[in-house]
Amino acid sequence: MPRRNSEADVVIVGMGAAGGVAALPLARAGLRVVGLEAGTWLDRRDFVPDEIRNNVRDWPFIVKKTQQERPTVRNNASQTASQVGGHPMMNAVGGTSIHYWAQSWRLNPWDFRVVSETVRRYGGSRIPAGSTVEDWPLDYDELEPFYDLVEREVGISGKAGNIRGELDRRGNPFEGPRAREYPMPPLRWTAFLEGMADSARSLGWNPFPGPAAINTEIYEGRPGCVYHGHCNKGGCHVDAKSATYVTTIPKALETGNLTVIPRAHVTTIEVDGDGRVTGANYVIGNDEYFQPAKVVLLAGYTYENVRMLLLSSSRAYPDGLSNNHGQVGRHYMSHHQGAGVSALFPFDLSSWYGLPAQGVAVDEWADDNFDHSNLPFIGGGNLWVYSDRRPIGAANMSTYGRGPNWGSAWKSFIRENADRSVSSYIQKTTLPYETNVLDLDPTAKDSLGLPVIRITASYRENELRIAAYLQDKMEQWYREAGAVEVSRGGLGNTMGVTTHAYGGTRMGDDMETNVVDRWGFSHEAGNLGVLGASVMGTSGARNPTLTAQALSWRTAQHLVDAWGEIAG
Repeated sequence: MPRRNSEADVVIVGMGAAGGVAALPLARAGLRVVGLEAGTWLDRRDFVPDEIRNNVRDWPFIVKKTQQERPTVRNNASQTASQVGGHPMMNAVGGTSIHYWAQSWRLNPWDFRVVSETVRRYGGSRIPAGSTVEDWPLDYDELEPFYDLVEREVGISGKAGNIRGELDRRGNPFEGPRAREYPMPPLRWTAFLEGMADSARSLGWNPFPGPAAINTEIYEGRPGCVYHGHCNKGGCHVDAKSATYVTTIPKALETGNLTVIPRAHVTTIEVDGDGRVTGANYVIGNDEYFQPAKVVLLAGYTYENVRMLLLSSSRAYPDGLSNNHGQVGRHYMSHHQGAGVSALFPFDLSSWYGLPAQGVAVDEWADDNFDHSNLPFIGGGNLWVYSDRRPIGAANMSTYGRGPNWGSAWKSFIRENADRSVSSYIQKTTLPYETNVLDLDPTAKDSLGLPVIRITASYRENELRIAAYLQDKMEQWYREAGAVEVSRGGLGNTMGVTTHAYGGTRMGDDMETNVVDRWGFSHEAGNLGVLGASVMGTSGARNPTLTAQALSWRTAQHLVDAWGEIAG
């Protein structure tokens, strides 16, 4: 029999970017919170600026569990899924907020109203066939106060472009109105980034620095960024990156109302005869435990939130927890990670090291910021050029047809051009489709013998057309800046394992098409909440983290406000 812990008010499964934020308003409200985290505590001593350790070997000392749970992938239901590559996530207190790029974007207002705005402007026929996209049950204005809260509690640097309707072209003039300026100024630009910004202006575009969960000055006792250049896939050895393990989680612990249990591998969520959740089962080594709670909040990554629900079958939920309407795993999507563009310049760029959140953005071609009347797609993307170069990564640069890919001539080319090549990062709208789903793989298991998630998904014509269009815009920008060669990545339609995964437990008012309600609580099990990008209904042309964190704070605050109703 599992060892039974003392009952908590709330148990949070996963203490990463989302769960680590939700813990703070709950603990401040006086609720007794237990955070179950499969990883352990790390600190700056673990974050060695080592490209081999971080970028090549993927932190081998902490990723064992996630590698054993990496999803299988197939394009369609007629194929056999297989595990390809590694898992981009990690287990630790603070989760992937430790080693992500730290880009911290808000969604734009259009992203919450894709269907209604598309129909209004272009007609209903422009919604791609087979897409299950819906308007969100809330709009940007409703989420804005929570964006603002998280930006301050976590610590975000940036430059506002729209404060209460007053536009400032030093920031993003296309963004939704915000209540106030960012807590810190943006990361600095290099001379190369300044040159790219000048080139964007010469094209009539509006360049601006992107927002980042990285200090640019001392903030709440943590130092500013030292631009040492290993943020791409590593933790910060000076604690300038605003991961939840140095921001919201310590604040919650200070209240005395949060207990974090590390190395806790949660296996299932328990329910009672009425279908209400009662707590979480987990293992530490060979020992089994049960953590009872009045309310359970799932705060794993998208794949793990879906997996946990599907594994937690019972008499009340024979097809998985909160899945009596068959919506768990539906409406899955991920950003198109291919279709990149790189360029070769005839001069050195002085872009060694730096960090990928240090860059210049262009939003003219994102969302519905431009007229789509004569274009064969809806949505768009954010163009991003950044300063981030290390020796091994530089050695993998394209030779642009000017040299071989091996041998002494290749070495000579790399020595001459390693500081003359640069890559871009293009975030593109992705829509959910009926046949893009997550379920349990029938054969692949983890170390405990539990099925891993199977991804059955591919990018469609809408997304591929966006990618091709944005590659044109990116090449135009590079050429304007003086590039002599431009290389485009293939479009590809495989939707593999990614850090930008959305859906599977979508939020919406209609329980026939959504798993959780407008507050993030299950339509079927009222004291079960879900946090993270798995509740998001659209991707936007944005990284998901800040939106997932704002939604998590909103869900937690609603739980505090409606405690008696939800906890029963």
